[in-house]
Amino acid sequence: MIVTKTVDIPESYRLTIDVPREIPVGKTIISFTPFPESVTAHECSVCAQNIDPVTGNPRYNAETIVAIEEGISISHGKIHAKQFNSLAEMLEDLDRDESSASR
Repeated sequence: MIVTKTVDIPESYRLTIDVPREIPVGKTIISFTPFPESVTAHECSVCAQNIDPVTGNPRYNAETIVAIEEGISISHGKIHAKQFNSLAEMLEDLDRDESSASR
């Protein structure tokens, strides 16, 4: 099992590590890998925080990245979020979206 967590190394170079319960008891290898500079330049800050520091690949699939970026755009006021007055209204809109996407 591998659990990866990106952390900032402080000037003191002292870290306190809380081990997740998913890691079994016993000997464990801890490695340190510099964070690629290209990751920090990524447009989506949420996505950039979840890029594998070793491979540079996103940990999310493309559909999830698009959804995260849309959420960030909504929160920054770049696009308007849809609003619904009821669950039925939202489900009708989802049905319309699905039927238009299948064409």
